[in-house]
Amino acid sequence: MEEQNLIMPDPRPTRADAVKNRELLLETATRLFHQNGVETVTMSQIAQEAQVGKGTLYRHFTSKTDICYALLDQDQRDLQNQTLRRLSQHNTPCDNLRWFLEQAVHFVARHDDLLASGDESTTSVFIHHRAHLWWRQTIRGLLGKLNPNLDVDYAADVLYIMLDVNAIRFQRRVQGYDITRIIAGLHTTMERLTLQTD
Repeated sequence: MEEQNLIMPDPRPTRADAVKNRELLLETATRLFHQNGVETVTMSQIAQEAQVGKGTLYRHFTSKTDICYALLDQDQRDLQNQTLRRLSQHNTPCDNLRWFLEQAVHFVARHDDLLASGDESTTSVFIHHRAHLWWRQTIRGLLGKLNPNLDVDYAADVLYIMLDVNAIRFQRRVQGYDITRIIAGLHTTMERLTLQTD
């Protein structure tokens, strides 16, 4: 009797299938977020609407916050590339820092709901997320060039914390500040922090 070589199909998805599922989940989440708001959409709803199992969803994203950061990824990369180009030009550290603070405020305002998707019972996810920590490093580096006698870490923390989505949400929604006022306030704070005194 001739031996048959039976090859069982591999139940694991191919890389192409995994990429396709990830894109489908992000597209579905984007649509649901726009329709219903980030806060009200659940992981179960995303899986159901995308017609995938929860296991597939959780293989790609451990939480809704994880999905939100994936959606933010490209804009974050664009900002990083713009910043690197800007810093390679012959602008003053003061001009570069003013520019960066303005770009960061616009980024936060543009992605308000996605950035505020973390657990509000704890300190903002934004502050601790590695995708944003380069913002603090950029601010710190430029501050150090503006005033060598400055407590650069503390000053960087002051500006960085004021870029947190919860701080900007408070200023916009509770205080009624517009983006122009928030940026102007950050510029004034930066100038006072870096003021050199004898």
